[in-house]
Order: sequence, then structure tokens, then C-alpha cells
Amino acid sequence: MLRFATVLILVLSACATTSQAPSAARSELAPTGKLRVGINVQNFLLVNKERSGGEYSGIAVDLGRELGKRLGVSVELVAFDTAGKLADAVKSGAWDVAFLGNEPARANEIAFSAAYLEIEAGYLVPADSPIRTIEDVDREGVRVAVSAKSAYDLYLTRNLQRAKLFRAPTVDASYELFVSDRLDALAGLKPRLVMDAEKLPGSRVLEGRFSAVQQSIGTPQGRLSGAKYLREFAEDAKASGFVAKAIERHAVRGVSVAPPTPALSDGLDSTRGRSAY
Repeated sequence: MLRFATVLILVLSACATTSQAPSAARSELAPTGKLRVGINVQNFLLVNKERSGGEYSGIAVDLGRELGKRLGVSVELVAFDTAGKLADAVKSGAWDVAFLGNEPARANEIAFSAAYLEIEAGYLVPADSPIRTIEDVDREGVRVAVSAKSAYDLYLTRNLQRAKLFRAPTVDASYELFVSDRLDALAGLKPRLVMDAEKLPGSRVLEGRFSAVQQSIGTPQGRLSGAKYLREFAEDAKASGFVAKAIERHAVRGVSVAPPTPALSDGLDSTRGRSAY
């Protein structure tokens, strides 16, 4: 009985931690009294614009509003049209938290939670392409179109040894570059590649993936209490079913709830060195 009571107290304590933010976390995450949430409107899997009224909705928006609710502050959405612009805006202090891929190249300036959601990244190849597998892409002479500064661009920049990347400013532009310049492959998130394949007769999305983009929540480095709370919030959003329900509510396909991440001691930084729009 005593053991049961102890466990119950621990569970209730954990719930209180995520539902009632400490004042230090609140002041760091919402220093102006409101929570400015950076979103990448190019990522249609996480953000959509409602036709009536033009307001944004989606998984990232739901999470941002829930975070503001738990902090007890109002939410202001700060929209960017590419992941690169969203990440770069940390330098100007344009947002307090942002929903984007957790990439090592961004971790010097952004403290990330563990992933709350995963999206497979892969390749689209044109009709009659000799490329059959993911591994076939990284060969001499292979030209790959990619959206500049996306998480998968950063990943491929680190990992491709022989193939050459051709960058375009946006996801749409990378598809146009792939088609107009007759490139050998288009890198992207697989749900988007499936849509692109429907527009290009004979093209194929290769089986498998070269990476699973880790969608996370970030805040500027140096906000230690805020970063710690974001890690707890992300884990609670997964464990409570909030992320799964948001995926279902917005009818998003091609994504999955990220696995739970073990809690780290306060002295450790879980926001650096993790791979991942």
C-alpha cells in the first residue's frame, strides 16, 4: 500500500511539472509576457492555413497553443516560409520557441527538446532512372535537388560522399529545379515526394529512407530553465497521446510519434548532436 501511494505521488508530481510551468521557465520562454511561436509554413505536414479567415492550424500550431496554455500566456504565431529562415531568425530574437528539425548545425544557437514526431526523408527519381536504391544515389555524377537549409539538406551535406547537391530556395523550387535541369534525384520528405511523383509520369519514390527527420521544439541557447521545461513538455505530449491525437485530428499521413526519450540529469545537454526540416 505504501509503495502504491509513493508511485501515485510520483505520477501526480510529474503531471504537475508539465501542466504548471515553473516561473523561471515561464520568464525565459515568454520574456515579453506572450509566447512567440516560430512555425515553418512550408512544412504542410505540421502547418496549414485555413481557407476561411486565413488562420494557421496543424500539429505544430496545436502544440504551440498547448504550450502557451501551460505557461499561462497568450500565443503569437510567427510564420516563416522556409525552415532555413526560421532557424536563422534565432539570431534576431524573432521567436521564443520554434518547431523545426533538430539538426547539429542548428544546435549551437538553438536548444532543442527531443523529437516529438518523425518524418521519413527519401528520394524521387525520374522515369527510366537507373537508380534503384537509396545507396545508388551516392555515386559520382549523380545530381540531387534539395531545398536549401532544410534538415535533410543539412543531413545530406554531412553524409553524401560522391553525389552533388543542387540547392533551391524552397521545397517547390527544388522540385522545379529537379524537373527543369533534368537532375538525377530529388531529396525531400516522403509524403511530399509521393505528391510530386503524381505530377511526374513514370517517376518513382525509392523504397526506404536516408534519414528520419526529428521534429523538435527549440528555444535560444542559454535559456536553461526554459529548455528543460521544453524537454519535459515534449515527452509529456508524446506520453499523454496529445501528439497522436493531433496527427489524427489533422489527418496527416507519413508521420509518426517519436519514441520516448529517457530523462537526463540537469547537468547534461540533450539538445546537442541529435540528427534531423
